[in-house]
Amino acid sequence: MKKFDPSAITDLLNASPEPLTKRQIAEALNIRGEQERVELKDALRMLEDDGIIIKQPGQAYAIPEALPAVAIIEVTDIDLDGDTLARPVDWSEEYQGPAPRIEITPDMNKGHPALTPGDRALVKLSRVAPNMYEARVIRQLDTERGRVMGLVVRTKSGFILRPANKKAKFDFDIAQKDLNGADENDLVVAEIQPSRGVRNGKVRVKEIIGSRNDPKAISLLALNEAGLRETFPDAVIRETEKMTVPTLDKRDDLRRWPLVTIDGIDARDFDDAVFAEKDTENGGYHLIVAIADVAFYVRPDSNLDREAYRRGNSTYFPDRVVPMLPEALSNDLCSLRPNEDRACMAVHMWIDDHGNLQKYKFVRGLMRSKARLIYEQVQAARDGTPDAITGPLMDEVINPLYEVYEVLQKSRNERGALDLDIPERKIVLNDKNEMTGVAVRARYDSHKLIEEFMILANVAAAMALEARKAPCMYRIHDRPSPEKIDAAADFIDSFGLSLPRGQVIRPAQLNGILRQADKLPYGHLVHQMILRSQAQAIYHPDNIGHFGLALEKYAHFTSPIRRYADLVVHRSLIRAWNLGPGGLSDEEVVQMEEIADHISQTERTSAEAERNAVDRFAATFLSTQVGAQFSGRISGVTRFGLFVTLDESGADGIVPIRTLPNDFYDHVEDQHALIGQRSGRIYRLGASIAVQLKEADPLTGGTVFAVIGTEGADIPGLTFKKTLHNSGKPSKKKPFHRGGPRKGSGKPSHRKGQGGGFRGASDGQPGKKPGGPKRGGKKRR
Repeated sequence: MKKFDPSAITDLLNASPEPLTKRQIAEALNIRGEQERVELKDALRMLEDDGIIIKQPGQAYAIPEALPAVAIIEVTDIDLDGDTLARPVDWSEEYQGPAPRIEITPDMNKGHPALTPGDRALVKLSRVAPNMYEARVIRQLDTERGRVMGLVVRTKSGFILRPANKKAKFDFDIAQKDLNGADENDLVVAEIQPSRGVRNGKVRVKEIIGSRNDPKAISLLALNEAGLRETFPDAVIRETEKMTVPTLDKRDDLRRWPLVTIDGIDARDFDDAVFAEKDTENGGYHLIVAIADVAFYVRPDSNLDREAYRRGNSTYFPDRVVPMLPEALSNDLCSLRPNEDRACMAVHMWIDDHGNLQKYKFVRGLMRSKARLIYEQVQAARDGTPDAITGPLMDEVINPLYEVYEVLQKSRNERGALDLDIPERKIVLNDKNEMTGVAVRARYDSHKLIEEFMILANVAAAMALEARKAPCMYRIHDRPSPEKIDAAADFIDSFGLSLPRGQVIRPAQLNGILRQADKLPYGHLVHQMILRSQAQAIYHPDNIGHFGLALEKYAHFTSPIRRYADLVVHRSLIRAWNLGPGGLSDEEVVQMEEIADHISQTERTSAEAERNAVDRFAATFLSTQVGAQFSGRISGVTRFGLFVTLDESGADGIVPIRTLPNDFYDHVEDQHALIGQRSGRIYRLGASIAVQLKEADPLTGGTVFAVIGTEGADIPGLTFKKTLHNSGKPSKKKPFHRGGPRKGSGKPSHRKGQGGGFRGASDGQPGKKPGGPKRGGKKRR
């Protein structure tokens, strides 16, 4: 009998506490050689076809009645021993029989709030007996039915809760006994109570966030809404209390190199340092990128690690940061402050004169930053006006950095990395945390310099892990789908530009379109359309390359202070290259896909929370200007109205279709326009438009405008390729909406207002810096 015959495989899966991948099965059954691996593959396929085993998400195999390795559970009870009991949320006893018993012991819930009946959580399951599992909490989940956030409002009949969510359809009643100390104008978190037969529902106040009049409450509302928390559990803080910078010992001494950090003026943590010099021996250049050695302090399965994993990344609001790591690390031990010894992971890289990476070497070292520089300061020095700090560094540090940057920039252009020019806006606050306006972040060559150094280090990290066949947390960015490219092509045709259809698109082809568009008055619209066609960048242990950067191998290595993905890459490098303690654990090796899914989700959660905070800051800023008139551009066209971005502040909001001049409007989707059937009036994406502010709701962040005048808003000189009106006759296509005032419509409700914040390149898209947004200008890529 072969080692991997059907009974051996099923016996193994029956005995395993969790699903197993093909590789794990091969290792457990001591499968060796190519022929045996082929036979194992055939045996697994036969068992799967016969329904004896099933393949679960993540390419892991299990017996059919087994639960997946990762699942969402709902707490049902807490027994006398204090164990928390739960069941799968998607379990149907009618079709599947009694639900399996799932236990969450206190030891398996470390670093998470105590779960109570009704709570839901994402958990990792291990089978301990037939129909019995233990669960380790990955993160607690908030559900709409269980929790609501909003503003306490006093009415004639008592108190109500006005939800902060734009999508909420009604308010909630609050009984006097359920206020729990809350009063009028307090922002609160509340639990929904049983209220059968009650029209609006009832809630009980669970937590007071702050007063609506406190500018600090805007970010607090957004972070609570996203399930984030500013404070760290006591157990996490205690682990940092006795931590110190390690001695040199077996580390490489990098203190002889004049490494410098270059960040934004408002940066508080400095996690990367750079150096470059001519390679006089071999030609080309020698580069060093040194990164804070977070893996030395944050060990797998520690309280620090569990909390960092739960957060996934730091989250950046206009007035605060919710960090991934406590300040003792992020702003001290792992911050590469000048003239202080710091533990680091560093990569030496050697490139030729064309920017090609010739070789690399990863080391664990001890470094001492020569200077803390800021982007504007470095650029000014390069442009001929050095100051007292940069002056002595020009020949040894700054000029060589720029020489290498020019080589790397040329290499980037030659390989055809996508070059989208989307200005980034930032909210300007006064000393009272009140928004006073919006500024466009300046982008200098000093920013691009750091970007190119970080990209090269990220490429080297991916190559180094592949060289040792080690697990890698890739940052992947898929090519645009044909459907999205075709949709963008329909719009771009209007500009007299042609986007290739029906073929595999390359970044260089898109760059050619962008260069042509830059010569046009409305070229920025082409940049926006190309951006919208892009896929979202995510983390994954399987590599498909990074389309936007035109790179085959890419992983995040350069910001472990604020991204868990980078910490995973550091740990894998440590394990693969025998660089000391703190390497990737065996458990992490088999959980790479689960980790990737989790941190991709936390990244999206943070991005949404950041946008929601910006929306609310903008709505608060505009709330005192209701009735004022503004100039703007149409930034979105939908069947229910227009989205408009204001020129001056960058804030945006909606123009409901019912408020447009009276007509029947067709939504021409491929041309991103609304067209009046009777008047021929056109409202097209990117066109200038004058609007009046009707509503600005600081609670939801919703902003509502109305169009001024009865003329359309179209782009001069542009014609429709597929117009509904080119025959001179009204369209027979049934319109989606009728514009103009409607009887009884009254003032638009704040529930209809939908603000999109300040639009720019979305997270993980080309045109952004590797890693970000970070205070000081570094962005996600």
